[in-house]
Amino acid sequence: MNTRRLGRDGPEVSALGLGCMGMSDFYGSHDDATSEALIGAALDRGVNFLDTADAYGPFSNEELVGRAIRGRRGEVFLATKFGIERDPADPKGRRINGRPDYVRRACDASLRRLGVDHIDLYYQHRVDRNVPIEETVGTMADLVRAGKVRHLGLSEVAPGTLRRAHAVHPITAVQSEYSLWTRDPEDDVLDTCAELGVGFVAYSPLGRGFLTGAIRSPADFEPDDYRRSSPRFQGEHFEKNLALVATVRELATAKGCTPAQLALAWVLGRDPHIVPIPGTRRLARLEENLGALQVTLAVEERKHIDALFPPDAASGTRYAENMMGLVRG
Repeated sequence: MNTRRLGRDGPEVSALGLGCMGMSDFYGSHDDATSEALIGAALDRGVNFLDTADAYGPFSNEELVGRAIRGRRGEVFLATKFGIERDPADPKGRRINGRPDYVRRACDASLRRLGVDHIDLYYQHRVDRNVPIEETVGTMADLVRAGKVRHLGLSEVAPGTLRRAHAVHPITAVQSEYSLWTRDPEDDVLDTCAELGVGFVAYSPLGRGFLTGAIRSPADFEPDDYRRSSPRFQGEHFEKNLALVATVRELATAKGCTPAQLALAWVLGRDPHIVPIPGTRRLARLEENLGALQVTLAVEERKHIDALFPPDAASGTRYAENMMGLVRG
């Protein structure tokens, strides 16, 4: 397995990670036994970077990951997150919380659910604009000193906030959505990460599955699939975005790889400190994704792809309005 370093002086992890969210939430039906087996198969293939969060489920995804890695903790670089409070009785309810007392409680609860004595990378899932970032990260730093956490991360953070956080305690990684159709981090986040020596973790590098070409109609989504409420997957936006999928398919055919592999190779080629974490529940997809590590895009090929996929190529925002208000905190 190829490895990459998270940031200038950070830990080495597998060049592709595994996003575990969809194994428990947001993308329709799921089967825990199948997902646990998939995590085991990923570890067998050298994928050691697993990503979860207490909000996924809520809580059940951490429990699933904990069961899957039992007896194999030494093979895993384990990332989880806090900061989005969800009430199991109210699936649509969300509250952002970065208060120090909550950070400490959330960490202890995640450790229990995961069945581990430390978390390798602990992210603030979304920035709480009502709590100074210095207070939140200062408490996260206390967790490092206590041995409960090894490295700190921030998800969907603005450059200025990242700089303030990094001044309190080194931030190992920033996680944000990044793919051919979500280019938001290119405005200044990636440059700030490079300047500070912070790694970048790209979630949804396959456009929530859309760029693979497997989704041809909104009817392909189950009734409780989150994508039914996402602007990019609705109405005219969906139809316009299908043209992007067709372009990815044409490029992949010319390259001799699959659309998923081309999309992942593009993200991987952006910077050696970027680690994509595509999610899947199927072994065939896992193996297909790993095949992207063998796909190299030449400079001219990247220029051609970038010309076909400008930053504003996608139609529609990546989240509904209320959720868009929570990014870049």
